[in-house]
Amino acid sequence: MTTMADGSTPASADGRPQRLRAEIERLRDEAARQRALAHRRAEFWTVVDIALGFPAAILAATAGAAGLATADARIPAAVLALASAGFAAGSGFLRSDTRRIGNKRARQAWAALEGRATVKLAQEELTPEDLGELLHYRHAALAAYEGEDPQPPALGG
Repeated sequence: MTTMADGSTPASADGRPQRLRAEIERLRDEAARQRALAHRRAEFWTVVDIALGFPAAILAATAGAAGLATADARIPAAVLALASAGFAAGSGFLRSDTRRIGNKRARQAWAALEGRATVKLAQEELTPEDLGELLHYRHAALAAYEGEDPQPPALGG
């Protein structure tokens, strides 16, 4: 392969090598952004999970203890039990634990795509198969949010 004085390779008539490199760089940059976003989302859902789950557990325990203590404490115990149920229902409705796990899985998949793209960009020559492989990694990263296996799908089949 011929190299220019500045170390670059001459463009082919259709600019295909540059387009491949530009698309792989775009995928790498997208993966880096999505990895960071998935990390922030996982942290957010961790906080939400704790913020709803911990008070629900404390209120339920307090309501149980108050309800058993004296007959006069039954109304406050009922109010605490209702508050506890509200926190538990909110946690179940938001599915914060499932969202946290999905974002952690996606973060790993985006990091795999980012790393793989970085390795590809270190190569002197890129092929359309390289781009195809990275698009499979991207598909796996997108599927990871839905609880699917973050491994890239098999190529060619």
